[in-house]
Amino acid sequence: MPRKKKTEVTGKLKIAMLGGLYEIGKNIAVIEYENEILVVDCGLGFPDDDMLGIDLVIPDVSYLVENQGKIKGIVLTHGHEDHIGALPYVLQQISPPVYGTPLTIGILEGKLEEHTYEIEPDLHVVRAGQKIKLGCFEVEFINVNHSIPDAVCLAIKTPLGMIIHSGDFKIDLTPVDSPMIDLPRIGELGNDGVLLLMCESTNAERPGYTPSERLVGASLDSIFFKNADKRISIATFSSNVHRVQQIINTSEKYGRKVIINGRSMQNIVSVATELGYMHAAEGTLIDITDIKKYNPEQLTIVCTGSQGEPMSSLYRMAFSDHSRIELSNNDVVVISANAIPGNEKLVNNIINELFRKGVNVIYDAIVSDVHVSGHACQEELKTMHALTKPKYFMPIHGEYKHLATHRNLALFLGEKPENIFLSETGRVLEIDSKGARFNGTVPSGKVLVDGYGVGDVGSIVLRDRRHLSLDGIIVVTAAVDASSGLLLSGPELFSRGFVYVREAEEMMDELRDMAAGIIEEYYDHNDTDFTTMKNRIKDDTAKYIAQKTKRKPMILPIIMEI
Repeated sequence: MPRKKKTEVTGKLKIAMLGGLYEIGKNIAVIEYENEILVVDCGLGFPDDDMLGIDLVIPDVSYLVENQGKIKGIVLTHGHEDHIGALPYVLQQISPPVYGTPLTIGILEGKLEEHTYEIEPDLHVVRAGQKIKLGCFEVEFINVNHSIPDAVCLAIKTPLGMIIHSGDFKIDLTPVDSPMIDLPRIGELGNDGVLLLMCESTNAERPGYTPSERLVGASLDSIFFKNADKRISIATFSSNVHRVQQIINTSEKYGRKVIINGRSMQNIVSVATELGYMHAAEGTLIDITDIKKYNPEQLTIVCTGSQGEPMSSLYRMAFSDHSRIELSNNDVVVISANAIPGNEKLVNNIINELFRKGVNVIYDAIVSDVHVSGHACQEELKTMHALTKPKYFMPIHGEYKHLATHRNLALFLGEKPENIFLSETGRVLEIDSKGARFNGTVPSGKVLVDGYGVGDVGSIVLRDRRHLSLDGIIVVTAAVDASSGLLLSGPELFSRGFVYVREAEEMMDELRDMAAGIIEEYYDHNDTDFTTMKNRIKDDTAKYIAQKTKRKPMILPIIMEI
């Protein structure tokens, strides 16, 4: 009997990253086939130094808002902020079902409680090894090792073939309280054929293998043994559940009580304990209000602030702003994290202040094993490529140097240069039966979160904030009689962040006379166009100030007709 001819798939598969390229954080991928969309992760980023007053940066999801009827679901790889942190804001605009492992959904639920929604978020718990069907996509969740439990990579079966999205991962042969990465399953998928590998690149520059998390446990044991007569405070990422568990275990071994200090740390420990991902003997964890019931050497404090965040508990402890904890030479502080690029100065400020207090500070420059990364180094990335044997490859999650280094690694492994796609935010990779290519873009970018405001601070507002921070402001006010054109009061000049007025009285008097002259000139010519009058005051005073001081303060004229 003749074989039935295989039907050729005529549709196009489109992949676009709305974040996570040329940056650390804000990870989100959009996979589209015909009229169906699958979204992977939805994370936030942290503001650059020039984003004054901005709290968070989230991806521009206007493309998803325009096409929300096509979205079959959002699938999550793990519970870190850079992968789920934007969802509380994005789910106010779109309402597709969200799928994640138990700890990931548990952490997300805590974040969503702080916001209100017209449509209640539709959250679904899945487990590693499970498959779900979302439209034309079938998604399999595969266990991987990372610095948070319940991390998965995704095998996404599409009509054109299999996509492997690595999520964040490393290969840890001795993980803490979790199974090893499921390399056999990843290898099986590679043998069946992988159309596209989307693989993280955070540690692509680092040779070798990422050390096991258990290495930190051995370092902690040594620190506790050597400092039995001192109070120990350890700052780490609040989401590093394995690290916190090892701190609890070591504290119990040495007979210490543990205080969890910092709101985000308390929330995640609460969720992880409730779901069984973290455990402590009865009486080990105590409330900070009971701190005075114990001698300092009986206590371990686990706190936030490993990145030098100004509102964190470690920052407040270092700068004597904490209501219950005062550090001294009887304290040891361990910073169990590496500084995220851009945070080095903040972290160093805290370390310097701690040393001033006589605190014994232990960090990566002192003891190298107080922190290990959760991301794959070069040999682990090579393993992922060797197991999956992808037809096409797209490096994701990293700055340009990370992506480019990962591309070079793939070339070293023998992958064809024409099959490697180093993309950029919003650019569309299109795959069909004839091949793969970049084809067009979708709307993308950054949305800035300032307090409760989402997206209401744009480039113009940031420009004004930078202007004010660099050169200050001068406000020129005057009241004019509407009928006669005579000045009733002013002009008065108010300076903030420019010069101290009493030390520049002569210049301020000249500026005052200049503004008065301009106002009188306009009224003498019966010209009461306030816009042009204000612009003239602004331009003339700016030129005068620039000549005198070489500064360019913001000038704000306010003219009132009475």
